[in-house]
Amino acid sequence: MQTFKGRDLLTLAELTPGELAHVLDVAETPAESWPRFDGASAGMIFMKPSLRTRVSFEVGCVQLGVHPIVMGPFDAFSREETVHDTVKVLERYVDLIVLRTFAHSHIEEVAGHASVPVINALTDDYHPCQGLADLLTIRQHKGALKGLRLAYVGDGANNMSNTYLLAGALAGMQVAIGAPAAYQPAPAVLAQAQELAARYGTGATFAVTADAAEAVAGADVVVTDTWASMGHEEEHAKRVVEFAGYSVTPELMAKADAQAIFMHCLPAHRGEEVANEVIDSAASVVFDEAENRLHAQRAWMSLVLGGEEL
Repeated sequence: MQTFKGRDLLTLAELTPGELAHVLDVAETPAESWPRFDGASAGMIFMKPSLRTRVSFEVGCVQLGVHPIVMGPFDAFSREETVHDTVKVLERYVDLIVLRTFAHSHIEEVAGHASVPVINALTDDYHPCQGLADLLTIRQHKGALKGLRLAYVGDGANNMSNTYLLAGALAGMQVAIGAPAAYQPAPAVLAQAQELAARYGTGATFAVTADAAEAVAGADVVVTDTWASMGHEEEHAKRVVEFAGYSVTPELMAKADAQAIFMHCLPAHRGEEVANEVIDSAASVVFDEAENRLHAQRAWMSLVLGGEEL
C-alpha cells in the first residue's frame, strides 16, 4: 500500500480499492488511537456556504490537535490575486488546504501549485469526502460493500452522482442511476468508473436509466440529492417540473429490497426529492451519514499528515 502522507484528495479515483478500505478502517478507530498533530494548522477555504462540511472539518481538526483557520470568499482568492500567489502564501502558513469551491478546475489548479495536501470539500463535479462518509455508513449498516446494489435517483449529472459512480467502481458495487435523459451522467465520468472497475477487477457494474423504478428495483441502498445544487438555485422551479416522478416516496422505496436503507447527503428539500415518510422512516440513515463526515475526514487528515496507519 502506498503511503498517504502528503497526498491530495480531489476525487475518489485517486484511491485504490485497498486504500479506500483502509481509510474506512481508520475512520472507525477508537478515540484513544487517534494520532495528534499539535502545532499543525489547516487552511479551510469556503467559497460556498457550508454546515456539515465546515463543522465536521473543524471538529476533526481539533480532535487531531490541528488548528483550523476558516476563510470565506472575501479572504482567499480575492482582490485579483492569482491562484498561484494565494497558494504560495498559504503553504508557508498551513500544513494542509481544504477547499470548497465551484469549478473542479479551481481545486485542480490549487493542487497543482500547493506543496501541502489539498482536500476537496466539494466542487461542482465531485464530493469525495461525502463519498467516503457514505461508503462508511453503508458498510456499518450492511456489513460489506462488494456486490451491494446502490440506486441513485434524481440529478444524475451532479457531483454526488459522479462520486457514487467512482465509489461503486472501487468498492465493487452495482450502481444504478435513475435520472431524466437531460440529467444523466457525462459519458466521460461513466467511462472512468468502468475503467476503474476493470483496472482493479472489482466486479462493479453500472446502469443508467430514465426509469426511477427500474433503478431502485431490488436496491440495498437508495440515495437522492437536491434537484438544484449550489450554483443552480435559479433553476429550482424548472427542475421541480422536470424531476416530477423522481421523488423518493414510500411507493418508490417499496420497490427496493425490504431491508434497504435510505441516504441523502443533506440538506434535504422535504416534499421534493424525498418524502417525509421516507427520510423520517426506520430505513433512513441520513444522520448516521452526516456524523460519518467527521469520522471519514478525520481519518483522511490523519493519514495525509503522516499519522500512523492504524
